[in-house]
Amino acid sequence: MNDGLMIRRVDAAEVDSLVEPLADVLLDCVEGGASVSFMWPLPRERALAFWRGVAEGVKCGERLLLVGQTRPERIDGTVQLVLAQPDNQPHRADLAKMLVHRRARRQGLAKAMLAAAEAAAREAGKRVLVLDTVTGGDAERLYERGGWQRVGVIPDYALMPDGRLCATTYFHKAV
Repeated sequence: MNDGLMIRRVDAAEVDSLVEPLADVLLDCVEGGASVSFMWPLPRERALAFWRGVAEGVKCGERLLLVGQTRPERIDGTVQLVLAQPDNQPHRADLAKMLVHRRARRQGLAKAMLAAAEAAAREAGKRVLVLDTVTGGDAERLYERGGWQRVGVIPDYALMPDGRLCATTYFHKAV
């Protein structure tokens, strides 16, 4: 693990200033083949629009946004907690868009962001977390090693950025 890793929560005052570097991370992940709701080629404006929407969610308290850095001057990863849930699920949050730029992989950043997201969920009063990820990918192994419980697999759930179908695995964890 890289001792220089820094994981921090982004507040409403700062979130707009991070839209550009967060778009860079998203673009790199999609170009690298990550199935995270977008197809390749992903226009930069679409990536920026996505992060502007996330920023609005942070500002109104519907989302928590964490960023991971391997160097102080750049954003290398991110993860979100979607706090806004139906009335009958106030104790739950969705872990979403765990993204790590290819230049920062295999340094422990995803593991550190996952632990920070779980701690942030507890601080926000959430006891149950839910996520989905591509079946058979690196993220699936990360969640299993982190103590997440596999719920099941849905075949042909989504498309990879190149258009191939992929299965999705759902996980949950009590925090």
